[in-house]
Amino acid sequence: MNVWALASLLVAYLIGAIPVGYWVAKLKGIDIFKVGSGNIGATNVGRVLGRKWGFFVFLFDFAKGAIPTAIALNFPAKIRDGLGIPEGVPVGVALMCFLGHLFPIYLKFRGGKGAATGVGTVLILMPWPTLFAVLVFLITLISSRMVSLGSVLGVVTLSVARLLLTADPFAESELALTLFCFAGTGLLVWKHRANLKRIWNGTENCIGAETMGESLTKVLHVLAVGLWAGSGLMFNFLAAPPIFTSFKEVVAGSPSDRTAYVDIAAGLSEEKKAQLASALAGSAVGPIFPRFFALHTICTVVATLTAIRFIKQGGRIHRMRLCLCIVGLILVIVGSPISAKVSELRLERFTNPEAVDAFASWHLLSLGLSSISVLISFVVLALAGFLTCQASAGAPEKSLS
Repeated sequence: MNVWALASLLVAYLIGAIPVGYWVAKLKGIDIFKVGSGNIGATNVGRVLGRKWGFFVFLFDFAKGAIPTAIALNFPAKIRDGLGIPEGVPVGVALMCFLGHLFPIYLKFRGGKGAATGVGTVLILMPWPTLFAVLVFLITLISSRMVSLGSVLGVVTLSVARLLLTADPFAESELALTLFCFAGTGLLVWKHRANLKRIWNGTENCIGAETMGESLTKVLHVLAVGLWAGSGLMFNFLAAPPIFTSFKEVVAGSPSDRTAYVDIAAGLSEEKKAQLASALAGSAVGPIFPRFFALHTICTVVATLTAIRFIKQGGRIHRMRLCLCIVGLILVIVGSPISAKVSELRLERFTNPEAVDAFASWHLLSLGLSSISVLISFVVLALAGFLTCQASAGAPEKSLS
């Protein structure tokens, strides 16, 4: 191991362990361990000392994760790989900053829960998954008014997004970051175990009159339906059509900068060019389908299960929403094997003329089912938003019947 790499890890731990929340409270004559939730993090400091101090602590905790990680990413390659694995030092520095906050040596290893410091590290290492996680955190916080629940759902989203947005998350070059993501998720959830118990018992701190169970159910339902609707719209209508159109233009304009000035369509007829463009576009979108259907399966299952709870309250809107969720789940389950059949026929049609008509039929059916699923998801989302507004306004559910 490189001595500079080991020194970087030690320094990162000592920086991450700086208990700024504890020290700020101490300067105010308060032992933060004995007030509020007893945590040294920004949420408890803000609750005890006021929002401005909570915001200050959050920024400092965020920075002590983000700055060392950003510096480590700019080390020479020899140092970055000094732990024997590709980019091991930046990931190691991020982990040590996170562990330092959780277990600070300055306070006999009694630290915070790591949300702010963790966000600082992962925003530098993997910004896109982090943005998804922050979005889930904000939606959850607005819906449930529970920071703890938002933190847990956000970090779980981070791991899921890491798997979905990385082509091969367990490749040698990606493994360290993937393991860090999983380890950080596990540690943060473990540090929030008391909060999760209070959420389960309905005693967690939050703003609002709703019970914890109802609030959590609504949050999960809206998140699941929103992700179902958003991803369906994005893939089916905003991403896939331009991909197929783009490949047609690339083949027609070959050679060009899009083909590295290689004439990929040399000597081909217009029919063969169309087939080549379709095949290339299919190879681009094909790997997305398994993850797309896996995501929609999870979303529709969660949406259906959470919709069941509100049936007990009665009302036509609740029953309609549940029925639509069930239909959406069935469409996803049926659509997955049909999509696989389309992918199979997409290749077969170039060597078997009889497969051309079969491909067209199955492809049309797949598109139809997917479009109906997207439409249903937006109807469910609209109904969920309407009911949430009605509940917030205090309108009785029976008035919606």
